[in-house]
Amino acid sequence: MAIVITVAQQKGGTGKTTLAANVAAALAADRRVALLDIDPQRSLTRWHDLRPKRVPALTFSDVSGWRLSGELDRLKQSHDVVLIDSPPQIETDARLAIRGADLVLVPVQPSPPDVWAAEGTLKLAKAEKRVTAVVLNRLPAAGKLRETIMAQLQASGHNLLHATIGNRTGFAAAFAQGLGVTEAAPRSIAANELRALVTELLELAG
Repeated sequence: MAIVITVAQQKGGTGKTTLAANVAAALAADRRVALLDIDPQRSLTRWHDLRPKRVPALTFSDVSGWRLSGELDRLKQSHDVVLIDSPPQIETDARLAIRGADLVLVPVQPSPPDVWAAEGTLKLAKAEKRVTAVVLNRLPAAGKLRETIMAQLQASGHNLLHATIGNRTGFAAAFAQGLGVTEAAPRSIAANELRALVTELLELAG
């Protein structure tokens, strides 16, 4: 039975979809991975449409609404990992995606609005008794705000991952080609950050 990871954050623009694509691509190197795009913007769908045939294939679905639970059950039967890119708000589909997850991954950029918005997502995941993980995304190399946000998240008691994702152009460049950064630039700092994140997620998800 598959591990289900839902990438969720009620605030848009946090890099949620890019993160879901990159985690899926990294895992696909040695696992059977399915992607489920229930974000109405369908950015993950467009990314998947661009994927070249030379890279590992990903099973893809964009079923949502009342069919979501059944589709998730179907994908779990034949895959090792299912990644869900959820809508940037707390609504029915997002709730179902969180309810169906083994792990809810919440990306947070180093800004107060991102931290505030994450609280709603984390509260919902807690109500559903899901394991959560907060990852700092698009993180600058240094700066006072970076340290302040990290301190706030650590003090809040949320599960802040050790792995962080830097604000690197390699992620956008890879996404534009339908690739993950581990596929487009496997020796880059960005790829190393992504692999560290994936390792930590798998340990957390058991």
